Amino acid sequence: MQAIRSILVVIDPKHAEDLALKRAKLIAGVTQSHLHLLVCDKKSDHTSYLRDLSGLLTSEGFSISSQQAWEESEHQTIINVQQAEGCGLVIKQHFPDNPLKKAILTPNDWKLLRYCPAPVLMVKSYKPWAGSVILAAVDVGNGDSEHRTLHTSIVSHGYDIATLAKAELHVITAHPAPMLSAADPTFQLKETIQARYREQCKAFQVEYDISDAHLHIVEGPADALIPHKARELKAGVTVIGTVARTGLSGALIGNTAEVILDSVEGDILVLKPDDIIAHLEDLVSQH
Repeated sequence: MQAIRSILVVIDPKHAEDLALKRAKLIAGVTQSHLHLLVCDKKSDHTSYLRDLSGLLTSEGFSISSQQAWEESEHQTIINVQQAEGCGLVIKQHFPDNPLKKAILTPNDWKLLRYCPAPVLMVKSYKPWAGSVILAAVDVGNGDSEHRTLHTSIVSHGYDIATLAKAELHVITAHPAPMLSAADPTFQLKETIQARYREQCKAFQVEYDISDAHLHIVEGPADALIPHKARELKAGVTVIGTVARTGLSGALIGNTAEVILDSVEGDILVLKPDDIIAHLEDLVSQH
């Protein structure tokens, strides 16, 4: 988070209090990042609005640039600008989709989470981060190198935000229910599953000073348990990874990050593994 030099802030002129900009100012105030403001609109002209907003932010000491753009769709516009400007983080306010519409069409914000090569912070809440809980959600049951790298990134970003906001970092990981038929006896008893998961969390517990009281190993589906724990802890931000399933499997299964977008009350930061970022950057460059 500290290494981010430039942040893309998606601005919606229709909403007077822009929550995305509020979070961007908080982060840039600490990291000294440049803010690039983007209005996605092909109909109305927002030149004077962006000029006034840029002037105000410059007078407050921020480094600012801005543009209005539209290419095919909102998520495509955001991704193309993110790549062109070299922004290391995208911040956007999330407005829940109509459930009926969501059942028929993939929501724009889901597409942004799926295809954007950069981390995406979806802002949902007015609640300040300061003094809250930052919840990092990891899937330690997936031990392949891609997931291990992703876990480190998730906990590291959670730690950075907690430091930035003077907040407490908690980590959650969900595990499957015990199965008597499991080939590995570890997975036949809840206690042995928990012990294995706790062992796999030891490395980042030591690195980021996460006490056992701040580590939550819970049984059941992640997409139900993460929002529940976030609500219970009153989390200001939930940090989660996605392996960005695309195509038919993505449409059928959905990613946990997408599924919990409307059910988590606080903000959500979504990260991806490095090899998927490289793949998505290739896709954007061919577009």
